[in-house]
Order: sequence, then structure tokens, then C-alpha cells
Amino acid sequence: MDHLIQHFRKDEQPFIEKVIGWQREVEDRFAPKLSDFLDPRERFIVTSILTQNNELKITTEGGFHEAERQRMLIYPNYYVPTYEDLQITVFSVNYPSKFVQLKHPDVLGSLLSIGLTRGKFGDIHIDGEKIQFSVAQEVEDYVKMNLNSIGKAKIQLEKLTDKSEIIQMSQEWVNKTYTVSSMRLDTVLASIFNISRQKSQSLIQADKVKVNWTLRDDTSFELHDGDIVSARGFGRVKIVMTEGRTKKDKIRLQIGRLEQK
Repeated sequence: MDHLIQHFRKDEQPFIEKVIGWQREVEDRFAPKLSDFLDPRERFIVTSILTQNNELKITTEGGFHEAERQRMLIYPNYYVPTYEDLQITVFSVNYPSKFVQLKHPDVLGSLLSIGLTRGKFGDIHIDGEKIQFSVAQEVEDYVKMNLNSIGKAKIQLEKLTDKSEIIQMSQEWVNKTYTVSSMRLDTVLASIFNISRQKSQSLIQADKVKVNWTLRDDTSFELHDGDIVSARGFGRVKIVMTEGRTKKDKIRLQIGRLEQK
């Protein structure tokens, strides 16, 4: 296990220890363990640790097709999981769409403002006037009771029971090659977003940049293959892989950008 842990960043250690605790809990109780909603990086860590144990299995679900944030069920290999085991509720938002336009940050902010932690709700999908989001079943009643408005709009929530009514959104990574002088966060941002180094540093220091869904304010933060980088106002990219160095000793990077299918 120590050999595995050394491949992760130091600040990921607390989450790794939590995952090891989940593993021991399932092993000791011979019963499934359900996580909160996890981002892809967290799920990667869980999978990396638990696939070392042949006696445990994992299944995931986020309520939406190819959901970014998903709950994980860890269970003994003899257990047969069902969709209900993942305990996810998808809500549809009814609001006066003729008079107000709601965006993703509005919904996110409202969910956080009623006291939910980020782990208790998953993806927020908006398709035209339709708004849907997933929550952990254990907070379903709390959300329905307390979320009465989003932005300045009064809303009503409707629990979706028919999966055919759920918004189907799909994305794919489109890859392109860049050359950078180093794997520093500010250097990579400047190159892939075609901005100055000073501008990229300002974004980072203004808490507008996340790596693997975590805010990073260190301009010299070192990026690795597989990292997801997002900058407010510029979008999200993935460090797919390093392809070696050029004759001028620059690093050749394969970068993926998210595009709607």
C-alpha cells in the first residue's frame, strides 16, 4: 500500500486514509459501503486502492449518463448490487422560465446556501429551459423542504422517477499537442489558453484555477499526466500525456479539451 500511496500528491493523503478506512469497514462488517458524490480524481484514487484487493468490488452511479460526479458502492465480491443501493434522487426544477434565465452557478450556489456539502449532490444539467440535478437520497427531503428559490426565482422541485425524462448530455475529449518549457501550472495555462504568463499567474492567485477540482493558488504547482485543469472563463482541459521533448528541450504535451457531442 505504501508503494501505491507514493504515486499520489501529499495533500491527497487524508482522502487516501479515508478510502483505506472504507476498505477496512467493508472487510470487517461484510457489508457494502456507500460514498458521497465523488469527482473523477477521487474515484480514480478509490479504484487504484481497492483494485489491489480481489475480495472487494466497486460500482458507481451519478444519476445521469456519464455523470462527472458519482457515488461509489464498495462491496464484498459475493454481493449483488442494485441501482437502489446507490441511493440517488434526480430533481427537475420548475420555475418561471419565460421571465428569468437560470445558469449553472445559480443552482450550485443555491444548493450550497441551504447548507449542503458538495458531496451530497452530484451533477447539475441544464438543457435550454430544463434544469435537473442529482442529490444523495438521504438529503432528498431536506432539499425539497429548504430549496424554494434559485437566484431571484421562486422554484418547485419535482422528483423524477421516469429515467427517460432525465437530460442526456454527453461530452468527449478532443486532443491537441502543445509545447511548454515546464510543467508549472502558470506555464501550462499560458500556453494552452494562449495568454501571457502574467495573466495566468493572476488567474491562479485570484483563486480562479482548479486542478482536479481543487483550488490551487501556487503558480509553480507541478502538473502531472491525467490532471484536469480548469480556469474560470477559459474552460477545462486534461493533461492527457507527455510525449517527450523537442530538439530545443521543450516538453511536448497532449492536451484534451471537453466538447459537447
